[in-house]
Amino acid sequence: MNRLSSVVVAGALALATVDAVAAPAAARPEAAPAVARTAGPAATAGTAPAMPARAVAVRPAVARGWQVEVLSVRGTGPYRIGARLDRLVAAGRIDWTAPGCAGVVHAGATGEWAGVVLLAFRQGRLVEVGTATAPPHSPAGAAVGMSFAELERIYGPRGALVSNDAGDATAYLVRVDTRVELFTGHPIRPGVGYFQVGPASYVERNFRQGTTC
Repeated sequence: MNRLSSVVVAGALALATVDAVAAPAAARPEAAPAVARTAGPAATAGTAPAMPARAVAVRPAVARGWQVEVLSVRGTGPYRIGARLDRLVAAGRIDWTAPGCAGVVHAGATGEWAGVVLLAFRQGRLVEVGTATAPPHSPAGAAVGMSFAELERIYGPRGALVSNDAGDATAYLVRVDTRVELFTGHPIRPGVGYFQVGPASYVERNFRQGTTC
């Protein structure tokens, strides 16, 4: 399974305590656009990037609004694949940014998406939305915390278990035209620890080939 960043580990561990339904959390006001900050080493393929210290934990997305219930290959809410980073910043939709490999910029969301989804931009355009919480779920109902066997029952012939080129990580891949849903492993137990969507040329390629820095 993939080696997730310490941030995703924290979020995944928090997820394990959310089997019981929690009371709805009050909506937080959206934060103003933030100046880019360095977030440490880049993430390994198919995992979430390291986040700045001020956003250490990925909080379980429990009893939130309908906007964050579904994460599809189109994205979620205002975070649509192909959206421009500068426009999201101007609209107050970006909390923090951090440089990654090969010109990729990782970012955090605001409002009810804060701590729920992580974003990646390449050449100023959104190419990946990922989460270590549940919800959100895919349009078919798949989510973090499920086993790969459950995903196989949900997707049938539409999806498949795949390995990276190094042969040391497994994920469940669903293709939707030129985009993919990718479910990667949990660091300490079997099953899904991270769910991400975006173009196959970015999301799937990063999982299979890894990053160069």
